[in-house]
Amino acid sequence: MKKTVDAYFPQIADIYQAAKTIAQVAEVTPLQQSIRYSKNYGANILLKREDLHRVRSYKIRGAYNKISSLSKEELEKGVVCASAGNHAQGVAFACSHLQVKGTIFMPVVTPKQKIDQTKMFGGDWVKVVLEGDTFDDSNKAAQLFCAEEGKTFVHPFDDEKIIEGQATVGLEILQQTDAPIDYVFAAVGGGGLASGLCATFNALSPKTKIIGVEPEGAPSMKKAIEAGELVELQQIDKFIDGAAVQKVGQLTFPICRDYLHQMMTVPEGKVCQTILDLYNRDAIVVEPAGALTIAALDDFSEEIKGKNVVCIISGSNNDITRTAEIKERALLYANLKHYFIVRFPQRPGALKEFVVDILGPNDDITHFEYSKKSSRENAPAVVGIELKSSEDLEPLIQRMKANSFFGDYLNNKPDLFQYLV
Repeated sequence: MKKTVDAYFPQIADIYQAAKTIAQVAEVTPLQQSIRYSKNYGANILLKREDLHRVRSYKIRGAYNKISSLSKEELEKGVVCASAGNHAQGVAFACSHLQVKGTIFMPVVTPKQKIDQTKMFGGDWVKVVLEGDTFDDSNKAAQLFCAEEGKTFVHPFDDEKIIEGQATVGLEILQQTDAPIDYVFAAVGGGGLASGLCATFNALSPKTKIIGVEPEGAPSMKKAIEAGELVELQQIDKFIDGAAVQKVGQLTFPICRDYLHQMMTVPEGKVCQTILDLYNRDAIVVEPAGALTIAALDDFSEEIKGKNVVCIISGSNNDITRTAEIKERALLYANLKHYFIVRFPQRPGALKEFVVDILGPNDDITHFEYSKKSSRENAPAVVGIELKSSEDLEPLIQRMKANSFFGDYLNNKPDLFQYLV
């Protein structure tokens, strides 16, 4: 039995209307069976390829639906938005298509690829302003600018028309398969997509379980549901930028609280390994937020056996310059990449001894920082070592200690790790 949502809840008639509105700009994206994941989990795993939109994410749905709903006077004054990238591109495309002036605020740390794409889609109709380190910083600056200029704010998730636009993903899923859908996994940032899906499936397929998935380093919806009220996180890991917000929406929170079957988090490192697997094994390029849903499947491996499961691939706006960091995080999560402070004796041959006698036959040095100081008996170096198997770690540490090379292990000291590496 569902609870009664306190305030706004999307109506199916409005979602159908949104589908008509966006039909001219948003393609019907494929619902594809993943043979590999279906075999891995003994289930029918379907991928809803929202990464294949022209702006490479589902955000075009809500952005276009919202801007199309504005009055002539509002359109003439122009619109403002804040976004970590995908919503920005959706707004930029809508502005260009509808010939509306837009100002788009983005965090300074937004990948260059997303900034360039936003400018390309918007053309002369949009201006990009880089402000703040997080979405929330950009959002505050955009809201202030919007109030000063008398423009309309196009929120990335906490808006009725945005939610109804994102809800059309659910309509398409149900139209693309005759089989009953048992589970839908959706990435959660501010909650717009998850709220829309909850409304669509509540009306048309109420037995379907909607699972919300957040980054472990930005669990804003999970914390809010646990607390029973909106929670603003003081610090978040911004790596999964498409789903990293400090505070979810006032409209989206009660919907997700009352209608999500479960809210869960996934470690960033596991998401990174999923990105690499999708690229190497399936030739699918996704951004970190786009891999969240697939990364969540392990936690449901028993529950989903024999079921029809949809994972929404929410976006593919990934910057190739992030590949090294993605691989690094994946290796750290898999317990295959380790950083140490190694104390080298200040004598000739010490490094050779470390390589020959301390490292295992399959170990590889991937990072090395050392400065010789003749006034000291032992000099520390920061050494990164990649292992073939996580079981090789403890023997490596024991050899280092037995031969007086061990100084410290950095992986479990995040502050020192960030400072030195």
